[in-house]
Amino acid sequence: MKILVVGGGGREHTLIWKLNQSSKVKKIYCAPGNAGISQLSECVPISALDIQGLLQFADKKRIDLTIVGPEAPLVEGIVDTFQAQGLTIFGPSQKAAALEGSKIFSKYLMDNYRIPTAKYKTFNNANKAKLFLKNSTFPVVIKADGLAAGKGAVVCYSLEEALATVDQIMVRHIFGNAGKKVIIEEFLVGEEASLLVLTDGVDFIPLVAAQDHKPIFDGDKGPNTGGMGAYAPAAIIDDALLKITCDKIISPIIKGMALEGRPYRGVLYAGLMITKDGPKAIEFNCRFGDPETQAILPLIKSDLSEVLLACTTNSIKSQKIEMLNKFAVCVIIAAGGYPAKYEKGKTILGLNTEFDDNILIFHAGTKFDNGNYRTNGGRVLGVTAVADTVNTSIKKAYQAVGKITFDGAYYRKDIGLKALS
Repeated sequence: MKILVVGGGGREHTLIWKLNQSSKVKKIYCAPGNAGISQLSECVPISALDIQGLLQFADKKRIDLTIVGPEAPLVEGIVDTFQAQGLTIFGPSQKAAALEGSKIFSKYLMDNYRIPTAKYKTFNNANKAKLFLKNSTFPVVIKADGLAAGKGAVVCYSLEEALATVDQIMVRHIFGNAGKKVIIEEFLVGEEASLLVLTDGVDFIPLVAAQDHKPIFDGDKGPNTGGMGAYAPAAIIDDALLKITCDKIISPIIKGMALEGRPYRGVLYAGLMITKDGPKAIEFNCRFGDPETQAILPLIKSDLSEVLLACTTNSIKSQKIEMLNKFAVCVIIAAGGYPAKYEKGKTILGLNTEFDDNILIFHAGTKFDNGNYRTNGGRVLGVTAVADTVNTSIKKAYQAVGKITFDGAYYRKDIGLKALS
């Protein structure tokens, strides 16, 4: 196969790293890619949102399978555009991608198909949202309806904080049009986990559960980011809890999407809160999680290209995914100031270190310039360690992180520690 991967972050680097292990993959292109991805595939300077440009490239190069990494082109309808031209592409249609593109639509589905989730109210008027908040019990969670690069959910512990958040999202439009509408929902108490499943719209295969670490600071403090690290498998989800999650959350949402005339094919990401009453759905995403992918894919023994292709041909029932009996921990190294203002162009030192075979360095925001790797984004690198125990994985990941640096480099010091408790 000739494969085109759309995107240029750590998730896409991990996908390409895994796809390169397949004997059935002849050539991989990535658009637009990054400095690390360029070592494994041919990068082409086409934006992930240039759907027509990507279509023309895939047609010209006779691409056998296109895999879409980020959510934005999926929500914009890249799958529909490719399929209309007879091209094979992995990912949900535009109507199905609304599951992530609109949190209000997602909540409607959860209500309609009795999927356990937080109680909520929706608002398209800032004054009405504020009036509701004045009669609310805190903490609450305020979410922008549309895409906000993983930063659109804010936990508010006081009325003052909540009113300010509504102003930022609905009046100052810090997330643009994504904040025209908001959801205000109850704060769920429990532990978060992420479950990714591969589905052809009817059947599905769950991957091992992971735990992301979204807030910028240790102890889950500070504003949300795109994710500061992850580990897998998540200790909190055992086989019994996985079955409950699949029965009460995954199966109903896939069946519900089909009944709504929006059959969901691709990877479905369920953000979960494990409460005293069982798992509840926080959100659904229409793509591989980032950085969960950097922790999950290194644990897969099977040929990923075969399974992804089966999702596009309604034949996933014939597939099995074999996993390593190991743990993986991914620590994100970010630019100083992220997720707010940060600088680019800092020289990265230490990438030429000879790391252990079980250490994987995935590039997220990097470029190669004048013989040096330089920072080119907020989340710069993902350092993943694979080992027999989670404790060893954590130790090895941080040993590797300590050998890489750049001006202003920042990382959390507590990734994976939830597994130990």
